[in-house]
Amino acid sequence: MEKPTIIGIAGGSGSGKTSVTRKIMESLKGHSIVLIEQDYYYKDQSDKTMEERLQTNYDHPFAFDNDLLIEHIKQLINRDTIDIPTYDYANHTRSSETITVEPKEVIIIEGIFALENDELRNLMDVKLYVDTDSDIRILRRLSRDIKERGRSMDSVIEQYLSVVRPMHLQFIEPTKRFSDIIIPEGGENMVAIDIITTKIRTLVNE
Repeated sequence: MEKPTIIGIAGGSGSGKTSVTRKIMESLKGHSIVLIEQDYYYKDQSDKTMEERLQTNYDHPFAFDNDLLIEHIKQLINRDTIDIPTYDYANHTRSSETITVEPKEVIIIEGIFALENDELRNLMDVKLYVDTDSDIRILRRLSRDIKERGRSMDSVIEQYLSVVRPMHLQFIEPTKRFSDIIIPEGGENMVAIDIITTKIRTLVNE
């Protein structure tokens, strides 16, 4: 069987990765597609105390179990079914529940560090980086965390300044150089998305 087309979509928190991913998936209707969100692959912390878990920096590459993610992508390439882990954010560790995913024609890997790991990156056919100004990203994160996660404005701002921003500058922004295409302004950039989906269709149809 043909190797699936693998697409990596990276970018900072609030950059619009999800919007880009959604529009690419919509444009590829008729093809079988699976989305693998990197956030599912936060490391298991069941061996740590709750106090230790609360210190976890989720904006650092070390928070992710890339070995398992890479193993799963290779299994999908070999047309094997996988069981994706899920994360229990209340208890800050991996949940006992999994999500069964069958192999598809197109695999999209989305996450802030989707392009950070060499081995994972080398499995990709198309590498995208969603590049959005920092002021727009913090406003989106502020709105999301207050509305959806019950956070206070002060706590979101403090976390952004102390953790999110420095981690972005140190680890996420540099992965831009590994991308095939940089998409300014995320899901609003329909020209870039049209160009990308045309290329992906060509790869899939080959």
